[in-house]
Amino acid sequence: MTTRKVIEPLRISQIIASLNSLRLGQMEVIGANLAEARQACLELDEIELADRLGEAHGALLRGDVKTYRKRVESVVSQLGHRR
Repeated sequence: MTTRKVIEPLRISQIIASLNSLRLGQMEVIGANLAEARQACLELDEIELADRLGEAHGALLRGDVKTYRKRVESVVSQLGHRR
């Protein structure tokens, strides 16, 4: 049986707020926000969610906005369930 690290609700709320505030704008700013959220997920041992954020960033760089939004929304949803 695997033990799941208990995630601090405030930290999760901060990640969700950061991801929900992302809008298409300057690529550098969005990329930096995604990197920050990805690092926060890694610090919480949420490797799968961090990987999805990496996929979101890659999709954004390719101009695949649909995949970008899906990945970000997926992470927000999963974090919401972990609060």
